[in-house]
Amino acid sequence: MIGNDWDLLLKEEFNKEYFKNLENFVITEYNHKIIYPKINEVYNAFRYTSYQDTKVVIIGQDPYHGENQAEGLCFSVKKGVVKPPSLINIFKELHDDLGYDIPKNGSLVSWTKEGVLLLNAVLTVEKDKPTSHRDKGWEQFTDEIIKLLNQKKEPIVFILWGSYARSKKKLITNKEHYIIESAHPSPLSAYNGFFGSRPFSKTNNFLISKGLKPINWEIKD
Repeated sequence: MIGNDWDLLLKEEFNKEYFKNLENFVITEYNHKIIYPKINEVYNAFRYTSYQDTKVVIIGQDPYHGENQAEGLCFSVKKGVVKPPSLINIFKELHDDLGYDIPKNGSLVSWTKEGVLLLNAVLTVEKDKPTSHRDKGWEQFTDEIIKLLNQKKEPIVFILWGSYARSKKKLITNKEHYIIESAHPSPLSAYNGFFGSRPFSKTNNFLISKGLKPINWEIKD
């Protein structure tokens, strides 16, 4: 289904009753409504970042619900698509933290190639209806993803922005890992602790301290 080590790790999950029910629901939704991201992009986060390569996890809630925005990676939008407000604020913090120019495009695909898993808790959404696929089974699936990552011996940085992402903290019990948490980058909360939180330099400082290669956060246009 994915094409890398996630397939073997998730083999049992794919065969569970809840996942089969979820799959039937999602297929029906795609057949009768406009659903994002495209059906072949739902698992992009895992295709772009294998389990073995994951060094950083950023947790989002659910995909963007506007036309052509979602590409299967939390906070990321396809090139040529107007950057959503939360992503604009992420880039502002990136600039303030590490000094990189704010990119013209909003695709975070380059981060995935650095080992950043861009994980939404819910992987699909109906057009113009945020959180419309909540409580259908996706959360059980992605909680299992977090639990699997928690089991990794190699240190991982978990970046939790906002109360929803921070609710996943209870799943991260391995003392080898490092949790960075702050307010959400949305305009409603960015000034309540997101701006100035320096998640990008904190991540790299931790990785370096563990003898690991830091993330190249710079996005080239």
